Amino acid sequence: MRVPNSVVLPVGTHVDCCQEEEVKEKSHDIMAKITAMLAERKSNLTHFINNLEGSEEPKFYVDQWERLKEMESCTLSILNLVAVNCTDHRDIKKLEATILEHVKNEELFPEVVRVLPPVYRQVEAAIVDIAQSEEMADHGMMDLDHLLSKLSQRKHLAHLGRELLQDILRYLHRIGLVVWYEEINHLESTVFLQPTFLITMFKLLVRYRLVQQLESIS
Repeated sequence: MRVPNSVVLPVGTHVDCCQEEEVKEKSHDIMAKITAMLAERKSNLTHFINNLEGSEEPKFYVDQWERLKEMESCTLSILNLVAVNCTDHRDIKKLEATILEHVKNEELFPEVVRVLPPVYRQVEAAIVDIAQSEEMADHGMMDLDHLLSKLSQRKHLAHLGRELLQDILRYLHRIGLVVWYEEINHLESTVFLQPTFLITMFKLLVRYRLVQQLESIS
């Protein structure tokens, strides 16, 4: 909701636990709830903005007003829900095909036709090579300056600058090859070359029915 022109594909799982008619009913219900949620959000934003504009001292709330107007301008495209049975490989392939079909839609993703400079591909290939090397730690974390130094040691990337590398990392972060939290002060100098490590770590920290699991321990 805070990302400009974002596109969301809702995915409903556990289809194997439902009857065919129930899947249709639940899919329709989910889409209706999403539509209602977006309408409520838009109404709330308008209400908050009007309140600030109608306050006795609106100049004191300029920062809040600007943030709300920025959120109001963030359009959100919701695609039709895809219902899948995660235990059926055919359904996974169907989901993959649906995602690819949407991603290639130039109306949804105008930048899909943009041609990347060769250096983007070169850095991407080099990062994959570094991430898969034996000297890379299992956690896949690397200091940004150290990564720049490692990349610059490669002949075709000898002139790679920090600013260009940051632009490339933003692109690689968007496509999911790496994770780089540049907006978080404590993490802006760390690049996660193996995002799957984060998933493993979060699975250890965030557990389903955690409270019940803890209560069951004597």
